Amino acid sequence: MGAGILGWGAYIPLLRLPRERIVEHTAWLNPGLRAQGRGERAICNWDEDALTMAVEAARDCLQGRRPTLAELQLASTTLPFADRSNAGMLAAALDLDESVATLESGGSLRCATSSLLSRLRAGAGAGECLVVASEHRLARPGSGGELRYGDAATALHLGDGDDVVARFLGGATMARDLVDHYRASDSRYDYALEERWIRDEGYFKLVPEVCTQALADAGLEAADVDTLVFPGPVRVGQALCRRLGIEADALADDLAGRCGHAGSAHPLLMLAHVLEQARPEQVILVLGFGQGADALLFRVTEAIAARRPALGVHGHLALRREETHYLRYLSFTGQIGIDWGARAEHDKRTAQSTAFRKRRAVTAFVGGRCSACGTAQFPRTRACVHCGAIDTQEEHRFADSRAKVKSYTEDWQAHSPAPPLMYGSVSFAEGGSLMMEFTDFAPGEIAVGTPLRMVFRIKDVDEKRGFTRYFWKPAPARSA
Repeated sequence: MGAGILGWGAYIPLLRLPRERIVEHTAWLNPGLRAQGRGERAICNWDEDALTMAVEAARDCLQGRRPTLAELQLASTTLPFADRSNAGMLAAALDLDESVATLESGGSLRCATSSLLSRLRAGAGAGECLVVASEHRLARPGSGGELRYGDAATALHLGDGDDVVARFLGGATMARDLVDHYRASDSRYDYALEERWIRDEGYFKLVPEVCTQALADAGLEAADVDTLVFPGPVRVGQALCRRLGIEADALADDLAGRCGHAGSAHPLLMLAHVLEQARPEQVILVLGFGQGADALLFRVTEAIAARRPALGVHGHLALRREETHYLRYLSFTGQIGIDWGARAEHDKRTAQSTAFRKRRAVTAFVGGRCSACGTAQFPRTRACVHCGAIDTQEEHRFADSRAKVKSYTEDWQAHSPAPPLMYGSVSFAEGGSLMMEFTDFAPGEIAVGTPLRMVFRIKDVDEKRGFTRYFWKPAPARSA
């Protein structure tokens, strides 16, 4: 039958920073920025990064399922660890079997499309794979990149069989060291080159070559393409349609006005958005660009009607909360120093031996459930907290549990990167309660009985040793 996409998922952070808020604080140094002040960009909360977004995109795709995956690939240029398996942490948070092969790719904004193409070319015999792309890019305050970028993640479940929703038809790739932008290993920010250079030498010369090769590989003509996923400027995309012989209305929504450009994750994010409204037999051409180019062709199947993500791109775009404080955004990204006072001065060293022994409890949020009385508890212990039975605890994953607020405190005295610190008792649907730190609530929004869902987030950062610690937090169980 051939390999293809079995399912997809996405994650866009709840917070949206209107570009006009950025412009009103930065246009004094560059009045030309005012022309880019429309729309909004998605921004991470203080406890989100490329890894936490990858977890949520994968969960949106899998919807509680734990398929037998042969491989898990994580693509990003902004992963939190340079020498620690970020993909391994993603697998652990998803509670996947430890036999899954974990791979990471980066170094270029086409790393996600390159990973996708490589895996699909491996064919049906390679087993099922989850390809996840996630980006949390920073740009200098007052730069055009600060207005264009946006944070997001996408997950694609790959495999073969009758359940494939978009069949892979063919593709092509080309590595060419055309430097459109770069970021040195010791820098936080990209250095971008002149836009006309990128357009004339990159988009208009390199991309058509790769598209021609991909169409030939798939046995298709340009006129057969119904949708073009191009993660670049709209005007350039329109010009590419004319050059390639593709209908102008085939250009997919670039999502720039509603979330911004999500780096290597953006082609997959646009593809996910297209799949959410796709029809059978629709042919989709997906492009990736960055020191070379990738092109992949898919044909949508009848199975598309039966497969939808939990929220997907549409759902996450609808779930939004406006962040009106530009200074708070700079604080979240560590681009401005804030005096947090003496309460923030405590050692956050992680006991690595204990973290390893408790890794499934901490990273996968696995507790116990008594087989004798059915009581759920966290952490899992030998003795049941309700009936006292010994060694009756079966594994229970609280990460997938629904819950509600049992009690809460909004603490304006304790340190939090986004005051107030909100914490309280969480009551789980299957029984049991736990004292936890809340996230994604605005001050005054939380109330007893509020429905909750668990999300994977940053717990704290040990800045002295450069180590980020993660755990699960209850967030509002919003629906699109």
